[in-house]
Amino acid sequence: MTPIVVAIDGPAASGKGTLSQRIADAFGFAHLDTGVLYRAVGVAVLREGGDPADNAAAAKAAYALDPDHPILREVALRTDEAAQAASKVAAVPEVRAALLDFQRRFTQHPPGGAPGAVLDGRDIGTVVCPEADAKLFVTASVEVRAERRLRELRNRGIPAIPSDVLEDMKARDARDSQRAVAPLRPAVDAFVLDTSALDADEVFARAVAHIGSKTGLRPTA
Repeated sequence: MTPIVVAIDGPAASGKGTLSQRIADAFGFAHLDTGVLYRAVGVAVLREGGDPADNAAAAKAAYALDPDHPILREVALRTDEAAQAASKVAAVPEVRAALLDFQRRFTQHPPGGAPGAVLDGRDIGTVVCPEADAKLFVTASVEVRAERRLRELRNRGIPAIPSDVLEDMKARDARDSQRAVAPLRPAVDAFVLDTSALDADEVFARAVAHIGSKTGLRPTA
């Protein structure tokens, strides 16, 4: 039986990661946060003393990444530095090509024999899995997303200045949406879900309803 694939895209701090994991748990699907792959590549470049925006250095790190690489499980990938590095390496065509096969194999053979896979990122519905069974584009205003990121950083004990966080968010949005390869944008058949004024349960309910309308499935948990 062909695995069900759910593609969830959106900008930074839109809530797509939390939603994706919750969707995967509800339907018994495997989950892949594809942003972790790009963060791992970015951090690997930094540790080699390189520039994440350097094509050669970023491509080398991407081709060296495999599912068992220990860097994929490091806490360092959740830092803001890793997020900024990820946005830079993601603009390198060779990096995207190297990680494309990784992601597609995950959907074709979900870990643990799961009946489906949920992938979240920025080009899942447009490039990685254009034939996904259900596609969602999760977004929110840049001000709301900056406030969420600020709260996240402070909860982790990381000093942050609101204006700096907002400007960093705007800069990242610009890089993600204006890059030449796989720019951030909703797939033409994606369900656009603006979370600016919704709580987590409302977002989840709307996402589940859309997935159900596309697949005929209901949550199992």
